[in-house]
Amino acid sequence: MHRDIGYYWLRSAVFTVVCFCIGTVFYNIGGTSVVSIQVFRKERLNGHYGATAFVIANTLSSAPFLGLMCIIPGAMVYYMTGLRRGIDHFIYFVAVLWACTMQVEGLMMVTAAMVPDILLGGAIGSGIQGVLLLSCGFFRFPDDLPKPVWKYPMYYISYHKYGIHGLYKNEFQESAFGDQLNHTSGPLMGADHILKNILHVEMAYSKWVDLTILCAMVVIYRLMFLAMIKLTEVRGPIIKFGLMKV
Repeated sequence: MHRDIGYYWLRSAVFTVVCFCIGTVFYNIGGTSVVSIQVFRKERLNGHYGATAFVIANTLSSAPFLGLMCIIPGAMVYYMTGLRRGIDHFIYFVAVLWACTMQVEGLMMVTAAMVPDILLGGAIGSGIQGVLLLSCGFFRFPDDLPKPVWKYPMYYISYHKYGIHGLYKNEFQESAFGDQLNHTSGPLMGADHILKNILHVEMAYSKWVDLTILCAMVVIYRLMFLAMIKLTEVRGPIIKFGLMKV
């Protein structure tokens, strides 16, 4: 990935600016890959290395850079917005951010391997990301999602679901809240009750299970990437838009 060092620096700068903006908007609130595919295709034709070696090298080389990209911007968002203090909570926050970033990277690599054009791969990948985000249970509660397709299976295959649920648990679990709306001093309500019955967070397992599922999905996306490369070597690009050329 030394050929893409500028690409990672640019992404780091963008992440930092965006996270700084998020931190200022919610201040003290409380509470690319496609170019790599092109390089691989050229060098694969020259017989420099195989698909398996490329996927492994790409994963191992990009993971540390993506981790560094998550730490500094993540710290800005975490501490500027006043999220739950504690190094263990911050480490979990960064770990989820890193896993989700690896998911995005893996998905974009899969779509880039399917098509012969950079813009087309980016458009398809962005569309898939949008569909996964819509079905994660954030914009509509899981019980309100239409059962066919959107909840089964889209809700359960959206990595955003596990990231959001893990962060909810990391921030609010084992806490208690009063009635801040009416400013009364009544009995406190446990955070677990709020997470389960109001936010519809699955509380049958801990936040570490959510993180484990995210990491497993990172591996699955990379295996899909490897399978897609091997398939396109035999059949060519999966999606072809030759008729669209002018």
